[in-house]
Order: sequence, then structure tokens, then C-alpha cells
Amino acid sequence: MVTRVLKFNHSGLSDFMIQRATAMILTPYTFLIMGFFLTTSEMDYGKLVEFFFSLPMQVANSLAMLAIVAHAWIGMWTIGTDYLLEAHAGKHANFIRSAYQVVCLGALFIYLVWAFRLVWQF
Repeated sequence: MVTRVLKFNHSGLSDFMIQRATAMILTPYTFLIMGFFLTTSEMDYGKLVEFFFSLPMQVANSLAMLAIVAHAWIGMWTIGTDYLLEAHAGKHANFIRSAYQVVCLGALFIYLVWAFRLVWQF
């Protein structure tokens, strides 16, 4: 069973494990960001730059972005495979589902590249 989890072949178990792993990355990240904003008394641009462009935050932001993309892809893939069926979309359901998945992957890729450019400023 463990090898099936590591194959990423959209089995229910692997999707479940990836969703939980990404949630375990995003939860402490959310508390970290909330803690910064709640404990900083006087917020200014310099403090924001110092916090968000520190190496630990760049790494945390990168992990969070990867987790968001993985989490979103599983959700979007599930929606496409559950709702874009012949019964709902007609005889062109496979084409529509494939196009939907390509658009979703493209959007997620653009989001990830954009996020990395912001975080790492390259």
C-alpha cells in the first residue's frame, strides 16, 4: 500500500495523502503569517521587506506555493473527472475534460512561476 501512495497516479489514497500533507504545510505557514501581523506593533514597508525577504520566509513561501499548487491540482482534477462526464457534457466530454485539465495545469504553472519570481526576485 505504501508504494501506491508514492506513485501519484490519482488513486484515492494518494490524493488523500497529498491533500493532508499539503494541509500540514499550509497550517503552520498560516499561523506564522498571522503571528507576524499580530505581534508587529508598528507595521511599515521596511519590516515587511525584512520579514518576507529573509531566507527562512523565502523557503516557507516556496513550500507554501508548492503545497497550494499540489492541493489545487488534486481538487481541480477531481472536479474535472467527477463532473465532466458524457452524461453531463455530451459526446465531447473527453475533449472538454482534457482541455479543462490543460487550462488548469497552465494556470497553476503560471501561478507557480509568478509566485517564485515574487519570492526570489529573479
